Amino acid sequence: MSDTDGARGTVTGATGESPGRENGVPDNAGTPGSGGTENGSARGYAPGRTLPLAVEIVRQFKRRRTLVMFGLLLALPWILVIAFKVGAGSGQPTTTLRISDLATEGGLNFAAFALSVSASFLLVVAVALFCGDTVAGEASWSSLRYLLAAPIPRDRLLRQKLIVAMGYSAAAVICLPVMALLAGTLAFGWNDVRVPGTGETIAALDVLPRFGVVIGYALVSQFVVAALAFLLSVSTDSPLGAVGGAVGLVIVSNILQAVEALGWLREFLPTFWNTAWLDALAPQPEYDGMLKGVAVSVTYSAILVAFAFRRFRRKDVVS
Repeated sequence: MSDTDGARGTVTGATGESPGRENGVPDNAGTPGSGGTENGSARGYAPGRTLPLAVEIVRQFKRRRTLVMFGLLLALPWILVIAFKVGAGSGQPTTTLRISDLATEGGLNFAAFALSVSASFLLVVAVALFCGDTVAGEASWSSLRYLLAAPIPRDRLLRQKLIVAMGYSAAAVICLPVMALLAGTLAFGWNDVRVPGTGETIAALDVLPRFGVVIGYALVSQFVVAALAFLLSVSTDSPLGAVGGAVGLVIVSNILQAVEALGWLREFLPTFWNTAWLDALAPQPEYDGMLKGVAVSVTYSAILVAFAFRRFRRKDVVS
């Protein structure tokens, strides 16, 4: 053995490292049975299997706010039925038939009334709650960084939470009118639909498919609320701030919508077309307003969700 080889052996013995660990690279990295892979990740780790949707669905379902919100949405139609049964009415004739005047004409009329009184606030709160609390809630519990340390890729974490949040939001928007249809049919019967304003009658079976379109449009019109709540959820550690910010957008938009001086600019407000679904229940249904509302809602929501992913990729998560 040469002097050089002896010196090298001395250094190796002092450091406790083999020559293959020079520059901090283990000599068994990337080899079969080493517990690692060629890209340095742990053997058996698959990013695409982290945070399964079923796990996130169960986690969110067990949240108290989820159970309370769905309980309220399912109970509201029955509360309205009791109110109509107990109330004696105003007794004052009106020149035009409002949707509230026709609520007791049948199940479909009652469902349309329940949707009209809840879409502007209650459903907004429900959607903002499910989408605004999804990431900010983890941050407020100091569990967000542990999820990322699992490790779950950030884009996958955000995508899984957005899918589950939108699923619960869709369930909230759908369950209320469906329950209202059931409650109204049991309380007031299955009758033909009377149109607000004119009082014309349309066969219930003809309106039923259109009512499915109405529910779908009510869901799409809430996309902006969901997207903004989701963006705020990745930007703050306060779930209340995320939910309140999304609800505040609807309030401000409704106020600006009443300013007629804005003219055609009001058509770009996220809430301007929210009541366009009433045109689908007319004797001659019109869908132009609904198509414009879908275009506005999808455009805004796509931009806001893109900003949410961009923000979360660069965010220093310390919560």
